[in-house]
Amino acid sequence: MQEKELGPEHPHVTLSLNDLAAVYLNQGKYADAESLYRRSLAIREKALGPEHRHVALSLNKLAELYQNQGRCAEAEPLYRRSLAIREKALAPEHPHVARTL
Repeated sequence: MQEKELGPEHPHVTLSLNDLAAVYLNQGKYADAESLYRRSLAIREKALGPEHRHVALSLNKLAELYQNQGRCAEAEPLYRRSLAIREKALAPEHPHVARTL
């Protein structure tokens, strides 16, 4: 419904994409979850810019997926990028920075 109402590239669509990806993650459908997390990240980067705090959230979600699969070498750069964005956008003492750490 969101895609039909707002268009498939609207930032609000990412909320549903992330929720559905979380369901897939919990079901062990990692490829499906990864596809949705990547799509969410791409939409946010395009719509909000690569340094926006919501991009950091998408980076964290994708990194968590990789970490859960033991793909730590792929998760680490995403976490590091998310951390840099959050420190700049929110301040180093913010709770979301701590979550990324």
